[in-house]
Amino acid sequence: MVTIDGSEGEGGGQVLRNACALSLVTGEPFTIENIRGGRDQPGLMRQHLTAIEAACMIGGAECEGMELGSSRIIFRPGSVTGGDYSFAVGTAGSTALVLQTVLVPLALADKPSHLVIEGGTHASMAPPFDFIEKCFLPVFARMGPKVGMRIKRHGFFPRGGGRIEIDIEPAPLRRIECIDRGEPTGRSGSVLYASLDDTIAARFRKAALKSLPDWSNDAIVLRELPADQGPGIALILESGFENVTEIVSGFGKLGLSAERIGRTAGKRMAGYEASGAFAGPYLQDQLLLPMALAGGGAFTSVKISQHTRTAADIIALFTGRGTQFEDAGPKGQLVRIV
Repeated sequence: MVTIDGSEGEGGGQVLRNACALSLVTGEPFTIENIRGGRDQPGLMRQHLTAIEAACMIGGAECEGMELGSSRIIFRPGSVTGGDYSFAVGTAGSTALVLQTVLVPLALADKPSHLVIEGGTHASMAPPFDFIEKCFLPVFARMGPKVGMRIKRHGFFPRGGGRIEIDIEPAPLRRIECIDRGEPTGRSGSVLYASLDDTIAARFRKAALKSLPDWSNDAIVLRELPADQGPGIALILESGFENVTEIVSGFGKLGLSAERIGRTAGKRMAGYEASGAFAGPYLQDQLLLPMALAGGGAFTSVKISQHTRTAADIIALFTGRGTQFEDAGPKGQLVRIV
C-alpha cells in the first residue's frame, strides 16, 4: 500500500485527486494522512468528498474516512467500468476538479462513458470549464482518447449550480512530445457575467487590455448570462497557437477590484505569450499524469510550479516513473517523464 503525507509539497487537494486516479489505473491501494495539510482549512471539503465518491463509483472502490474535515483516508480500488454517471458537488466546488479525478481512468476503461457533473464551473482556485475544453482536452486527444465536453449552465462562487456534460471514448494512451507551440493563430477573450451591472464587466475588459498592449481593443467581448446563473463574473483570455491554446482566467471576488483582477489576468497572459513555452503554469501539472501512464512524454513549459513538482512525486510513488526538469532556453523548461 502506498502511504502519502498530504501536507508535503503543495499540500492541497491535487494530491488526493491524483492518488485516486493513479490507484484506479494501477490497482495499488493507498493511505493519505494529513489531507490538505498545507491549507488554511485542512481536511476534506465537499468537492474532495465528491471526487472520492466519483472514484469509488466508477472503480468499485472502497474508502475509509470519508467525511467532511477528515484528515485521513484509506482507499482500496476495484475495477474501473465505463458507463453513465452523474455527480453533484452540491456547492460551488469545482466540477473540473471532480472530472480530473475520473477522466484518465475512464479514458482507459472497457467502454465509453457519459458524465454529468454539477457544481461550480467558474471559480477561483480551480480551472474553469474553458481551460479544460480548449487547453487540456485537445492535447489529451493527441494521446488517443476522445473527450467531448459541453457546458449546460454556468456556476459561479458561492452559489454554484453549474452543469457540465462529458462524453469519453476510451483508447490506449500513447506517448507524445509537446516541444513547440507553433505559430500564433489568434487571440480572443470574454467577460462572462450574470446579475451584475454592465459597467463592472467593462472594467474587467479595460484592465486586461491595459496589460495586453498587443491585443486589439475588440478582442475581448462582454457576454451577459441569464440572471438566474448569477451573481458572478469571470474573465477568460484565449491565445491560440498551431499546437496549443492557452487559457488564462480571473474571477470576481469580494474585496478585489475589477481593475486588479483584469490586470493580473492580462499580465499572466502576456507572460505566457512572451515565454516561447508550450504549456502554461496550469497545463504543465495536468499533462504529467496521462504522460506517465502512457509510458513517457515531454513538453516545454514556463517556470515549474510546486503543484507540478508535487504531482511528479505522487506519480513516482504509484508508477516508479520519474520526472526530469531541464532548462530549455527560450522555450523555458523541458519536462520529461522517464
